[in-house]
Amino acid sequence: MQPRFHLAIVVDDLAAARRFYGGTLGCPEGRSSATWIDFDLGGHQPVVHRLAGAGVRGHNAVDGDAVPVPHFGLVLDMPSWQALADRLIAAATVFVVEPHIRFKGAPGEQATMFLYDPAGNALEFKAFADIGQLFAS
Repeated sequence: MQPRFHLAIVVDDLAAARRFYGGTLGCPEGRSSATWIDFDLGGHQPVVHRLAGAGVRGHNAVDGDAVPVPHFGLVLDMPSWQALADRLIAAATVFVVEPHIRFKGAPGEQATMFLYDPAGNALEFKAFADIGQLFAS
């Protein structure tokens, strides 16, 4: 079995998290309680925990974009990335960084987009035409 990540993140509204992860992103729901929900994000397990407050947040410049930190997400294949971008655009998603290609013509060229969940957690979804460029420098 390939290793899968487990990531616990803070949210302030479980119903909003359920609508976003389950509805907008289409992640199947796993176990849940009155204070947390497991989701299947491409075979990985993010768990949203209702808790007041959040950690330090900021932005770093990456190829001209103000990238939110911290963030998490998935590396998809290009057709899946485009389908997700189309789905999010159709849902009138407000992007932090609009879907686009960064590092164009350079090592690590990739499609990317950033958005916040309802609790303000930043997510990045990216794809490479050549997955061999994932760690290119």
